[in-house]
Amino acid sequence: MSTRIVAIIGRPNVGKSTLFNRILGAREAIVDNVPGVTRDRKYAEAEWAGRRFTIIDTGGYVPASEDVFEKAIREQAEIAIQEADSIIFVLDALSGVTPLDTELSNILRKVDKPVHVLVNKVDSEARELLAHEFHELGLGEPLPISALAGRRIGDFLDRLTAGLPLDGEEDRPVGATLRIAIIGKPNVGKSSLVNALVGKKRHVVTELPGTTRDPVDSVVNYHGESFVLVDTAGLRKKRRVAESLEFYSALRTLKSIERCDVAVIVLDAVRGVDNQDLHIITSALERNRPSLLVVNKWDLVEKETNTSLVYERAIRDHLGLYDFLPVVFASALTKQRIGKVLDIAKGLNVNQEKKIDTSELNEVLLAEIRRTPPSARGPKEIKIKYVTQVKTRPPVFSFFCNEPKLVEESYRRFLINRIREHFGFEGVPVKVVFKQK
Repeated sequence: MSTRIVAIIGRPNVGKSTLFNRILGAREAIVDNVPGVTRDRKYAEAEWAGRRFTIIDTGGYVPASEDVFEKAIREQAEIAIQEADSIIFVLDALSGVTPLDTELSNILRKVDKPVHVLVNKVDSEARELLAHEFHELGLGEPLPISALAGRRIGDFLDRLTAGLPLDGEEDRPVGATLRIAIIGKPNVGKSSLVNALVGKKRHVVTELPGTTRDPVDSVVNYHGESFVLVDTAGLRKKRRVAESLEFYSALRTLKSIERCDVAVIVLDAVRGVDNQDLHIITSALERNRPSLLVVNKWDLVEKETNTSLVYERAIRDHLGLYDFLPVVFASALTKQRIGKVLDIAKGLNVNQEKKIDTSELNEVLLAEIRRTPPSARGPKEIKIKYVTQVKTRPPVFSFFCNEPKLVEESYRRFLINRIREHFGFEGVPVKVVFKQK
């Protein structure tokens, strides 16, 4: 399996957050010379040479500590180790091998996953000899780096991403079974929806969030076709730290998104849409997955004339740029409209495979551009001369012009809206790029 989720692990103050920032090319995590500054894990989408992966920054791992704060950090780091596809073990060249390093290496040797050993703070060739001491940990060849200076980071990322597909090379085989991820906040009814779609009880369903212990893929036969439902597991072990449950849920959601063709995002009709829902929607769309919104527990909402229209309008106002997602009002309990979920998911998969003829694209979109030409800051005039669709899954459109760097983001959104208006692509992320002509 290709490495998708990568966790950065290490004892406090070895430079994990600095490495995280270096890989992302931005100061995403708080970096300070005080142990324990990164108390929560951060995760972000990273890219290297056209290959994408999710990188997780964890707090400093202190295996034997009874300190409440350090126990919480340890618990969250354990979740990251458990859910990651590969692990970056960061060590401090200046400190040498410490008892904490040895203890953590004993834990990592039991993990059946690739472990990349990075010896940080090697900012010159003269310090590279310091890395040899870390062979004694028994986790493979240590790579001396400097996260702060960026030294040998490129060499490491080449190694880390070897075997990952290039962006756009992940098309499914023709005829492959459609994989649908059921994702959403805890206790919105994801497992209930899976049970209703499958037609038999496959998941434990209670009023307590996090009762799904492990992901169980379910096969649904619907109108002669087979679909695979990828459920999102909750917390595997009972925990007392609420933020660990939230992070575990977030990681499992990311893994489910990576494994699916279409994301079904379940909302709670009683609670409405909040920022956590928006974060989940963003996670799916940033990973280029067609998505639909299922407003579950619709049977609990008191109905009046046009209740669904008013509710849908409120959702779309909340979604902002994501108002192109289809909305289904359903009830897993009464099975109201659950068949429609599969019908729409199938349609979204067709939408992301759609290819628009180049002559039709130019006839329609160049006319729109003539009516509403792009404006540029400064004296130069932007002239868009040609457009073509360069790929599907997701659909990407290249606009060739004289000054591609001057096209503003607002005009990019204008073109995406015109593409949707004329050619559909409901529920599908659409990308627009500008190239020199």
